[in-house]
Amino acid sequence: MASLLYRLGRYSFRRRGRVLAVWLLALALLGGAAAAFMGPTSDDFTMPDTESQQALDSVRRQLPQAGGTTGTIVIAAPEGRKLDRAAVGAIVQEAGRVPGVIAAVDPFQVGAVSRDRYALVQVQFDTAVSEITDAQRAAYQKVGASAHGLRVEHGGEVMTAGAEIGSTEALGVLVAAVVLVVTFGSLVAAGMTLLNALAGVAAGMSGLFALSGVLDLTSTAPILALMLGLAVGIDYSLFITSRYRQYLAEGIEEQEAAGRATGTAGSAVVFAGATVVIALAGLAVVGIPFLTVMGLAAAGTVTLAVLVALTLLPAMLGFAGPRVMPRAHRRGRAAGPGREGFGYRWGRIVTRLRVPILAAGVVGLAALALPAQDMRLALPDAGTAASGSAAREAYDLISEGFGPGFNGRLVAVVSGDDAASTGAAAKQAALLIQGTEGVLGVSPPQANRQGTTALMTVIPKAGPTDATTERAVRLIRERVSGVEGATVALTGATAIGIDVSAKLAEAMPVYLLLVVGLSILLLMLVFRSLLVPLKAALGFLLTVGATFGITVAIFQQGHLADLVGVDVPGPLVSFLPILLIGILFGLAMDYEVFLVSRMREDFVHGDSPGQATVNGLGHNARVVTAAALIMVAVFGGFVFMDDPIIKSIGFALAVGVFIDAFLVRLTLVPAVMSLLGRAAWWLPRAVDRVLPNLDIEGEGLHGHSADRHRDDSRQAARI
Repeated sequence: MASLLYRLGRYSFRRRGRVLAVWLLALALLGGAAAAFMGPTSDDFTMPDTESQQALDSVRRQLPQAGGTTGTIVIAAPEGRKLDRAAVGAIVQEAGRVPGVIAAVDPFQVGAVSRDRYALVQVQFDTAVSEITDAQRAAYQKVGASAHGLRVEHGGEVMTAGAEIGSTEALGVLVAAVVLVVTFGSLVAAGMTLLNALAGVAAGMSGLFALSGVLDLTSTAPILALMLGLAVGIDYSLFITSRYRQYLAEGIEEQEAAGRATGTAGSAVVFAGATVVIALAGLAVVGIPFLTVMGLAAAGTVTLAVLVALTLLPAMLGFAGPRVMPRAHRRGRAAGPGREGFGYRWGRIVTRLRVPILAAGVVGLAALALPAQDMRLALPDAGTAASGSAAREAYDLISEGFGPGFNGRLVAVVSGDDAASTGAAAKQAALLIQGTEGVLGVSPPQANRQGTTALMTVIPKAGPTDATTERAVRLIRERVSGVEGATVALTGATAIGIDVSAKLAEAMPVYLLLVVGLSILLLMLVFRSLLVPLKAALGFLLTVGATFGITVAIFQQGHLADLVGVDVPGPLVSFLPILLIGILFGLAMDYEVFLVSRMREDFVHGDSPGQATVNGLGHNARVVTAAALIMVAVFGGFVFMDDPIIKSIGFALAVGVFIDAFLVRLTLVPAVMSLLGRAAWWLPRAVDRVLPNLDIEGEGLHGHSADRHRDDSRQAARI
């Protein structure tokens, strides 16, 4: 592996003009494809093979007019006054004139009035939420704008808009640029590394948007791909550039240094990237389409980040020349031995105090994980939207006037073979549901023309993400399972969210076993060891446990929630844990590979296990620190977004990377490595014979360098 990448690095450096031209052409083609074929994104979290999704599909077939997007307009009179029926009727008529609206229901006709002061206008569109245009949404939001003396708020599915990339994400890039400048001491090296990462992100995002015309892409998928692509792109370029500068400082010729850097640090990049891709692509085993697309989209962007780091970066190093080095070095003032870095001193401290450091680290991380015991999961609703947003204002006003259950309405779908059996079953189901604990009320059944399908709206007593509502859904399903003559199923956004959480919880152990198992095998190939991969996996479990605990404490329990802009604590996004496990495991293995590969490299080349551990920290602590700070900054920039999904993912990833890099990889890992000694690199002979030699340490490069030196000498002799 190292030999192949060594040749690739030298070629890219030597033929830098061609390599740059190829990438520019690829970016132009991908950008053109994105402009030509880009399709809409949506927030339709479909869930095949669940009761709620099957019932929703049945409604769309049997009652197509009820299968489109819905909206809810909330009207409130001032304190101490009653609603004017004529004024409400005017708002209903105005809502009916919105493009795409097929029905707007007068609340006085259906009894959707509370305390004579609040009213709900149900609005039915003829298309799915993903097909609602910005013009339709804007017209819907203008309904009631001229109603004097009334408060009019607009909510419902129609107000669901995809998350957008804003200026807050640029803050993370700015912090990353500052860290790069401080790390390299060279504006050229910092700018080149950042530009290289942005090129990979541009290629990945363009390809993703080009495929959005044929794929069902959620609005979260591109932002997740951007988040990961930018973070790993900067980190991968940072590691290779740092190794290149190290070789230059040792007096190695530029092209040879580029080849060696790509062969050694590039090998670590390949396997770190492969681990991330495995973790993300493994989301497909969960069997949830939107999660599969999110994982594959991010995996594609990470793959491009690896390719850019291995090909475009050596070419850019060729263009930059010696300017990647600090100015002092270029002027010859850095030739002498410098002061020993902090990494070496920290390595000696950790190896000397390994037992107390291990004990304190494990106990501390376990304590941080304690709040995770109370973790609850749900899909986000308008109650978690940004304070002051239209959806949030409508949600709060509905809760104020009608109770929280009206924001989590369920739909009971009764399907039978004929009108008589369906009608009888609907009446029986209504009585059973009405008597269920946690249910506030049930509307009369509404049937299709044939009478074979009937819908009933079920109002729970609690909000959509409340544990009481989840229990009520479970009890309703148990009670109506014995209804004769027809099938009764629950659907609606609340029921779908509950089913999503249940299916993800069921898939979690399988996914964790698959990802960790494949990654352990991959690390076994890289390090030719049994204990190092197991240690890496156990360290990850400490990281993810502490990350879950901190995230639950802030987002669910509300401790210090104001610091991240969470004004209403609630359950975590249902797919956050499984997504976090996949992404964080891949990123955690990045630092494991970069640190431990240098330890093994020095051990293979003759150092004692203890000295190799100290050397690994000494050489890489500064770079790993910079890489972790960059990732924390990039992920942290997404915390300032209003979208609750992106906010929680960005926060959890930032916290997870910080814990894993500084507490686990830079502290606990060297402590364990020094404790294991030579046993860390033990591998049974039978296994050693079977495993291929990937040479991530670059041992084979010495032969390449010798051959290259002889060739250069012969060429010089001929001249």
